[in-house]
Amino acid sequence: MSLLNYTIVVIEDDPLVNTTVRDILSSKYSRIYAYLDAVQAINELHLVGPDLILLDIFLGHSNGLDILEQLRNQGFKMPVIMMTAFSDIKMAVRAMKLGAEDFIVKPLDLEQLEVSVERSLTNYDLKRKVEVLSEQLREQLPSEILGSSDGIKRAMDMGKIVSGADTTALILGESGTGKELMARFIHDNSPRAKGPFITINCGAIPRELAENELFGYERGAFTGATEKIKQGKFEQAQHGTILFDEIGELSLELQVKLLRVLQERKFYRLGGAKEISVDVRVIASTNKELSKLVEEGRFREDLYYRLNVATIILPPLRERGADNLMLASAFVNEFNKKFAKSLTGFTPEAAEIITKYHWKGNIRELRNAIERVVLLETSKIVSKESLHFLNYSHSVTNLIVDKPTIELTDGQHHLVIAKNGVSMGNVLKDLIIQTLKITSGNQIKAAKLLGISRAKLRYRIEQLNINVSGKEIS
Repeated sequence: MSLLNYTIVVIEDDPLVNTTVRDILSSKYSRIYAYLDAVQAINELHLVGPDLILLDIFLGHSNGLDILEQLRNQGFKMPVIMMTAFSDIKMAVRAMKLGAEDFIVKPLDLEQLEVSVERSLTNYDLKRKVEVLSEQLREQLPSEILGSSDGIKRAMDMGKIVSGADTTALILGESGTGKELMARFIHDNSPRAKGPFITINCGAIPRELAENELFGYERGAFTGATEKIKQGKFEQAQHGTILFDEIGELSLELQVKLLRVLQERKFYRLGGAKEISVDVRVIASTNKELSKLVEEGRFREDLYYRLNVATIILPPLRERGADNLMLASAFVNEFNKKFAKSLTGFTPEAAEIITKYHWKGNIRELRNAIERVVLLETSKIVSKESLHFLNYSHSVTNLIVDKPTIELTDGQHHLVIAKNGVSMGNVLKDLIIQTLKITSGNQIKAAKLLGISRAKLRYRIEQLNINVSGKEIS
């Protein structure tokens, strides 16, 4: 049988115990270093690089607990199993507080020793894998929200306020504008930052499984429910934050149950008889107009008001101007590392295209485009030709072309758009701006001309980031 590829250090001043432990472990693990002298062992640890240490508590003039504390202070993270001839509860408690993996009393039960070593190494491997995966995740996911445009500044200012207030929040924005990233920003800068951050995509879960996902179940709740207890997303997010992505897709039945959790902080698992208490912050996001869904009877009004305590509106990329190039540069750096490339920037033509292009998929589309460019580009700089797949116009212009001066009678309108199309958001924004200019900024008159309520007009002004505070409406 081949030996397992681990390095184990034994620090034990009793020669008989030292030799016995070394011989037992040598039959299973490839490298065993046994020390009678604690000082020598500590001096050589950085050379040996152990995966696990077996450490006696009483080592002549040295104390194993002090050595353990010294190891942790020096940054050694490997598991340490303490050995002692005295079964002292206070000593065991202190060892565990200092980060000991296990505590074994002499005379050693060799079978127990082997089990403890194997379990400790398995746990250590899992911890290292989690650290590696977490680091990879940090590299893949944007760690900060970039941008200096007015819209993103307003969103960030609101995000900072919301972070410090332990309340529900609603994040609005088109697909790909970074709603999940904003939710993570709120969580990471809140008192709940040490707790879990759980995301649930309301549009991706089959309706018949949604309740199981949210609240979990107990054995016998339905055919196939064989586990004694299966935790749902709420229990997994305990003391942390749960993001309901695309909350507008949640069924009316689950909206009722979500409202109850928000109000009472309690729920029942599916098939369970015991009420579960939960301490979770809820953030919701959507690319839909929830107020309209409320009017249509597709979203509960009471839940809407419960979620809409603090609203953060993320602007689409086409309204962020120079932010586009800032984001594109960050993505170039990201994919330079991923593909071992060394692109240094953009030509002026490429920079203009990125700044003015109509990114229908917003940041997600921009990121995918830059990934493709960095992967395929053979030169050191991104040129106009590098972006040929975007089907941009050679003279990159505004999405809504200038309107000609045309005399219109009451009730008429004139709309001209670019041949590549235009978003509904831009059309609505332009319509509202023109109407406000006609009424010299009077929102009551503008709402009347548009045939909508003043409240709905104010919602649209906020949603579309229309500036009505200055002399110039824009």
